[in-house]
Amino acid sequence: MNLTVTGHHLVITPALRNYVEMKLERVLRHFDHVIDVNVILSVEKLKQRAEMTVHVRGKDIFVEAEHDNLYAAIDFLVNKLDRAVMKYKARAYGYHHDALKHQPTL
Repeated sequence: MNLTVTGHHLVITPALRNYVEMKLERVLRHFDHVIDVNVILSVEKLKQRAEMTVHVRGKDIFVEAEHDNLYAAIDFLVNKLDRAVMKYKARAYGYHHDALKHQPTL
């Protein structure tokens, strides 16, 4: 997995990068087929914004979050990403299991 953390109007410190990596581990526990992750952290006046694009096989998952605190924005972002990845995983890998339940009996 390739992780890219960039900042707009913000310097990415090692502590900030480690925090993003630590929070991203939770998502990777649920789904380990992640190819590439791009994180953009930005400051706009009083709002702190975090955006993340996760590239998985066949799809890009994009989530964003805003908050007054950058660490809280990252927390909200990871929560949204976790829900989006679980939804993708259920759609992509759950289809064949449902087909077995609805087979007609002979």
